[in-house]
Amino acid sequence: MSVFWLTIATTLAGNLRYSEDQAPPTVNPLFGTTMAEARINELIFGGLFGDDESLATVPHLAESAELSPDRLTMTVTLRSDINWQDGSPFTAKDVVFTIKAMKDPGTLSSEAGRVAFIKDVVAIDDQHVRISFVRPEARAEDRLQFKILPAFRFLSTAVKRTDAFRQSPLGTGPYSLTSYNDDNSITLTANPRFNPAPGIAQITMKEVSDKNYQAKLLLYESLEVLVRVLPRDLPVLENNRKVEMYPYQTNSWWYLGYNLSRAPFDDVRVRKALGLLVDTGALMAPIGTGDLLSGPFVKSSPYYNHDVPLMQKNPAEAERLLTEVGWVRAGNQWTRNGKPVTLKVTAPAALESAQEVVINLQSQLQSAGIGVAVEFLDDAAWKSKVWNDHGFDLVLSQWTFDRNEDVREQFYSTGSRNFVGYKNLTADQLLDQARDAADPAVRKQALRQLHAQVATDIPMVFLWTLDSYAAISTKVRNVLVHPFYFFTYVQSWQMR
Repeated sequence: MSVFWLTIATTLAGNLRYSEDQAPPTVNPLFGTTMAEARINELIFGGLFGDDESLATVPHLAESAELSPDRLTMTVTLRSDINWQDGSPFTAKDVVFTIKAMKDPGTLSSEAGRVAFIKDVVAIDDQHVRISFVRPEARAEDRLQFKILPAFRFLSTAVKRTDAFRQSPLGTGPYSLTSYNDDNSITLTANPRFNPAPGIAQITMKEVSDKNYQAKLLLYESLEVLVRVLPRDLPVLENNRKVEMYPYQTNSWWYLGYNLSRAPFDDVRVRKALGLLVDTGALMAPIGTGDLLSGPFVKSSPYYNHDVPLMQKNPAEAERLLTEVGWVRAGNQWTRNGKPVTLKVTAPAALESAQEVVINLQSQLQSAGIGVAVEFLDDAAWKSKVWNDHGFDLVLSQWTFDRNEDVREQFYSTGSRNFVGYKNLTADQLLDQARDAADPAVRKQALRQLHAQVATDIPMVFLWTLDSYAAISTKVRNVLVHPFYFFTYVQSWQMR
């Protein structure tokens, strides 16, 4: 993965403005599912461990950690110089609360899978916490990067998504949330207790729903940061002397997921046929460049199985499969049980460029004789309809991972993120093997086999990972961008 320096201009202070297509609906790391939420969480909250500039795991809120000889227990010593942004002391109680809240079934945390490897956690005293694991962990600190919350701000570990904390979050990070504004922008102010002190006094997240307008705002100097540049804007921004550009990679990939608990998607032949009707490259072209994928890892990942071929558009084979399962083509319309086939494609409204992709997909499938209805859901409706009620035919969305690339919760039979309903004993065994492996070579082999297995079962059509480009005003200097979370190193940024 590439981390990059953009060394620009001089001086300090100011108000750095960046844009999101939609303001994060909630600011609480227990419920984050979008990159907009991940970015603002990175500004406000801290974790026990995090990444240094070379993406190596180093202590953040932790001072040190000692792993037991059997690798089943880790004792973490916390830093004594950390306070919450309101001045309250950071203690072991906060670590215990956060882990228990993530694990509490009453919380329904989208991040629950990140602590599934933890068996129990106890506070030894204010500065020490003992974490026990379900099975031996060779590098537990790599998995202890989730954000920590203040225990004293909650009544119980069964945290509700509607809790007032989402509107008044409190963290230990470099910036505190000062205000939600009438224009849906969010103002954040430098945390004077953070060490090292942030170099920019204020950060403003601006909601700009029109992607075409975001680049113009950067050129007109109404924004300083464009997190991701659309391909059509690259030439203009690259040639502007007031803007610096740099490409970066993310562990994120798009997919078209089937509801395997609902007919006809419980038949792999139907899933394969629909995938064979899609020209994936043509779907991606309007929104950017990148790598087409055959499985659940990016191509730069050690777990990507390059022996698994891409699914190529093949209308003839699709027609054979659909006929085999009893579908009938009447003119230019497929019918099933005597009725025209119409599928509903559901996508999150906050997903950048989703509208372009869904409209393109609708056109492709309708040309092939499949009717398509389109549905865009806000974050709350997505959680309710897709995650909880499984009330969908197909979903178009994106998964984003940290460098651990842990896909277990997406593909394990009982995984917390497996809302498509994928169940395969071999896949479960491979995921168990990868989870338990102390040898990285064993883990790599297991996950490459998993790649091949899910590509065969087709619980989803794997689409692409996009190339990403950040555009940053030359007013900003000393900019180090984290390839996954963007603002991890923001305290080093400065403005003139």
